[in-house]
Amino acid sequence: MYVFLPSTIPALARLLEEGRLEGAPLTAFAADPGPGEDAEEAEYEAMYTAAEESLTLLAADPDAPRRRVVLAANMPDHVVERAGRTGEGVVRVRVTGAVPYKKLASAHVDDDAAAGDVAEAVRDRASGAAEEHELMWFAVQELRHLVREAGA
Repeated sequence: MYVFLPSTIPALARLLEEGRLEGAPLTAFAADPGPGEDAEEAEYEAMYTAAEESLTLLAADPDAPRRRVVLAANMPDHVVERAGRTGEGVVRVRVTGAVPYKKLASAHVDDDAAAGDVAEAVRDRASGAAEEHELMWFAVQELRHLVREAGA
């Protein structure tokens, strides 16, 4: 199953160092379009639902760079449990095992210029300050450079 995991730059750095993301069960989101719903739109919604959840992780780590991080991974169905619908075409899931680096498909991360708005959204989720920023796509091969550039 293709899942979107909320994350942070320091958590991404740990994943790259350790070769896997630990902490099972991990909260993630997946597209689950119903009949007549657009699959691509559902994936977009799942990714941005994970981005919203990354604000909670940032609130718990005041030293983390203020950039939303979403990791996309292809996980075997047997380690993914559905936890309920969160919106149209999106389900919350629990990943019950570690996420190995080799299962990552990409990462989606705020540009550094969004940091001020992301910081505001961390302080006040209702502000919607980060919603105007599109996440940038990064190939797995680019993640080490991204982490170094972010100073993590």
